[in-house]
Amino acid sequence: MSERIYRAEVDITVSFHDCDPMGVVWHGNYFRFFEVAREALLRSVNYSYSEMAASGYVWPVVDTHVKYRQPLRCEEVVRVAASISEYENRLRIDYVIRNAAGQVTTKAHTLQVAVNATTQEMCFVSPDILFERLGVKP
Repeated sequence: MSERIYRAEVDITVSFHDCDPMGVVWHGNYFRFFEVAREALLRSVNYSYSEMAASGYVWPVVDTHVKYRQPLRCEEVVRVAASISEYENRLRIDYVIRNAAGQVTTKAHTLQVAVNATTQEMCFVSPDILFERLGVKP
């Protein structure tokens, strides 16, 4: 794989509606934070969701893993980083959430696979369009 780094960061303010009655972010809402960072990352390589669809592929998330280290709380500002760590046969995006003090509160990753939008067949090798957008050769 290339030494090139594909990374994006976004700042998110935790909203009241993200939290449980104890004022802590409900575990399922972290996936929305990851999605915001993932969208920024994909836009940074010119392969947003609309561009994916136009290229004839959809990329469903097929696996996730999250390690919660510290809770996030209402009105806390956090930085979510997303980076591509695999792209040849699937798209693995790693996430790190840091609090305002710079402490890592959460680590996660998602796996996405390319699916031909017309045939609905899963691709076992990422399509050429992804390599083009990343600026690498397959």
